[in-house]
Amino acid sequence: MNIEQIYTGCLAQGAYYIECNGEVAIIDPLRETQPYINRAKLDDAKIKYIFETHFHADFVSGHVTLAKETGAKIVFGPNASTSYKTTIAEDNQEFKLGNITIKVLHTPGHTMESTTYLLIDAKGKDYAIFSGDTLFIGDVGRPDLAQKAGSITQDDLAGYLYDSLRNKIMPLADDVIVYPAHGAGSACGKNMSKETTGTIGDQKKTNYALRADMTKAEFITEVTDGLLPPPAYFPQNVKMNQEGYDDLDTIITKGTQGFTPAEFEAKVNKTGAIVLDVRHQNDFVLGHIPRSIFIGIDGGFAPWVGALIGDVKQPILLVAPEGREAEVITRLSRVGFDNTIGFLKGGYNSWAREGKETDTLRSITAEEFASEKGNTKVFDVRKVGEFQSTHITNAIHTPLSKMNEYLDNYKAEKTSYIHCAGGYRSVIAASILKSRGIHNITDVKGGFGAIKKTNVSISDYVCPSTL
Repeated sequence: MNIEQIYTGCLAQGAYYIECNGEVAIIDPLRETQPYINRAKLDDAKIKYIFETHFHADFVSGHVTLAKETGAKIVFGPNASTSYKTTIAEDNQEFKLGNITIKVLHTPGHTMESTTYLLIDAKGKDYAIFSGDTLFIGDVGRPDLAQKAGSITQDDLAGYLYDSLRNKIMPLADDVIVYPAHGAGSACGKNMSKETTGTIGDQKKTNYALRADMTKAEFITEVTDGLLPPPAYFPQNVKMNQEGYDDLDTIITKGTQGFTPAEFEAKVNKTGAIVLDVRHQNDFVLGHIPRSIFIGIDGGFAPWVGALIGDVKQPILLVAPEGREAEVITRLSRVGFDNTIGFLKGGYNSWAREGKETDTLRSITAEEFASEKGNTKVFDVRKVGEFQSTHITNAIHTPLSKMNEYLDNYKAEKTSYIHCAGGYRSVIAASILKSRGIHNITDVKGGFGAIKKTNVSISDYVCPSTL
């Protein structure tokens, strides 16, 4: 028996490859399926099953394409309904894989079809669970994504999750390994650990949601407290996972059409596409196409695209480092953004060489910021927890995920400074502001990490009620 966790950092997502006696199961695969097929070939094995823990909201799974390419059966738990051929398993149903068994444990709460898969080894011992978004390391899945007006509430789902954890997960032996679908950085939970595996015993000791003396009412209160609104693209990803989607090869073929600067400009005007610049932030600062949006490929790319662009059907034209266009399109497709319609041949340099209109962003060092800050407003675009922990005294908190709600704050000032933790998110925010016609902003290179090494006044904590 061989179990491999295939972890994708930018999505904080874990897919799983399980092989036994020449038969393979894949759990929660990503959109690009060839790596799983290649891995099975190395083992001279056949992919037999594709197990889905639930209809994912934060990424588009590769189950539909992988089943078509391999003939493997797609398996969902109870309450699932799809527009394609699949096996809807019953609670406690078992599937044989070589000489091991994978048992279905229906664990509703994150969603109503949420299912945990229990791996039972050849000796009949409970060995590991693949818990999806039911149980994370240090946390549990948020119970607000599947609520329906007039039907099921967030508190209802949290109650189901409480029962699932205590009736299906916590009775398992302490040495059973926990393989979750996500780790720290995912929007599917509140406070996940950076660790990506653990054990039932460890979680009983350290996970707040598994306290033995916790009542259901206490659980509902604690699990639902502090939930941020889910990103706008989540429901659209659920729909794609439930109804199906185009193969990735088709998406890449459409997106890797190169356009000259003149053709690119005409395409923008004709389609209303967003110009998405995915180069490094330092390159964007020095020069970019006016009104383009910066989200760098080498940062938290896909989740920020999903959070800030929102509509997966929005046409996108790319300004990318040469040779990385297919990579960008693939990563966009992971979160359901399939409407990339081309890229700028020769990248930004070709645009500048043609004498097309360009723009820049004023960006200064932390030392320069400390010397010229004066009475001008400072905007902090980090997350709530980061800001609450420590921030520049009198800084105004405008988290990047809600930038559009704070436009008037920026419009009111002749000049203002903007920063994040390290310089990536502040340039994203500045690009959004500039695309809305707000140019009176100065980015601080290196963000708060660099600022706190200067003599700028820092406050250690702010009560959330004062934000």
